[in-house]
Amino acid sequence: MASWETTGAGLQAGLLNGGPAAIVYGMIISAIGNLAIASSLAELASVHPTAGAQYHWTYILAPGYRRFFSFFQGWVTVFSWAALVCIAPFIIGNQIKGMVVLSHPDYDQQRWHGAVLMWAILLVPIVINIFARRLLPIVEVVAGVMHCVFLPVTIAVLLLVAPRHPDAFVWNTFVSGLSGWKDPGVVFSVGLLGVIAPFAGVDGVIHMAEEIKNAKISIPRSMIWGTILNGIMAFSYAIAFLYCMGDYEEAITSVTGYPVIQIIYQATGSHLATTYMVMALGILPGWIALFNCFAAVTRLTWAFARDNGLPFSHFFVHVDTRLKIPIRALLLITAAVVALSFIQIGSTAAFNAILSLSTEGLYISYLLPLVFLVFQRFTAPDDIPKGPFSLGKWGLPINLIAILFATYFAIFLPFPPEVPVTATNMNYAGPVLGLVMVFACVDWLVRGRRKWTGPTVNIS
Repeated sequence: MASWETTGAGLQAGLLNGGPAAIVYGMIISAIGNLAIASSLAELASVHPTAGAQYHWTYILAPGYRRFFSFFQGWVTVFSWAALVCIAPFIIGNQIKGMVVLSHPDYDQQRWHGAVLMWAILLVPIVINIFARRLLPIVEVVAGVMHCVFLPVTIAVLLLVAPRHPDAFVWNTFVSGLSGWKDPGVVFSVGLLGVIAPFAGVDGVIHMAEEIKNAKISIPRSMIWGTILNGIMAFSYAIAFLYCMGDYEEAITSVTGYPVIQIIYQATGSHLATTYMVMALGILPGWIALFNCFAAVTRLTWAFARDNGLPFSHFFVHVDTRLKIPIRALLLITAAVVALSFIQIGSTAAFNAILSLSTEGLYISYLLPLVFLVFQRFTAPDDIPKGPFSLGKWGLPINLIAILFATYFAIFLPFPPEVPVTATNMNYAGPVLGLVMVFACVDWLVRGRRKWTGPTVNIS
């Protein structure tokens, strides 16, 4: 969970809609809501730790039509994770473009440059996942060290060299009218994208469950503590940058496309220092985190194919006998990421679209099993199995809080960042995810209702 790195990349959403106060209090709301979601999912993972996760739980908990709901759930979850894999290469590629623009103002940047950079950034993680999978634990440790070390170093540098805004600017300044949205509630809610997305993917570790020892205990612990620690880190990062952000208008209108780059440049006054700090803030940790992100979504896709959820499942379920990995599932996800990379060629709001697309889909995937779980708490509480980790008497209120927040987030994530809406600033998350849902329903009618018998419940 690259929380503070994604927070930096997503500052534009909050600065444009709501300003500092929306970022600060939105971060608190997001952390509380996502902790409730993580705790609720952790309880389910403690009972059924399987790579299929959400669609597996939906099948078990749904009171009726469980085959359809779990099939639909599987499609949404797999596609949302494919979109989530897009975020890191998108951010890295476009931040590289932003740093080139900062150092060479005459550079004629084109949106297709970002797509090409995305493809280049994908190469090494794909190669490592195929040919050097044994390196993934080492890569994960390196990413974790960077994640923990670079944050305090960056904050310390900013506090030392940058002038600071007064407390009132950070905690009391609400900005509206910059994006065209008028209603303060809508402005605040639309601006939440940048503080919701850093917590997306709390289910990532679950999809590696079949390769984790003592998964029923390790996974819940990882999910809950990961959310708490990343919430603290993301909040600290946001506060530090808001105090040290310099000129507000320069940040949101920066030719680099990323306020974080402009903020660091205003603080240091050095192109070289800005380059090093941006690399430490997102490029290196985000790129290294992509290695295990690919591994998680590959296992999820393979599990869905194993259960005959995908068209041509017999092809994608194949595990290479020499490399011992589901290489075809990995290449399918790669193809989906490459296809989604074309969004930025047609839309200036591509970053919002990709962030919204993955986050929207994931929150919908969290909602289905949690709604069914709450329904069962009321109708057949004694039938709910218990694992080593249980929320006990707090289960129902925490589940309800999780559903409330996930619903709220899912409603506003597809909203466009600016109005009036045009073809270039449109948030395409809603239409694209809607097409995926329609395709899932069509696939159910054509193929799924005959071939989908549900997930593999007992893993040998």
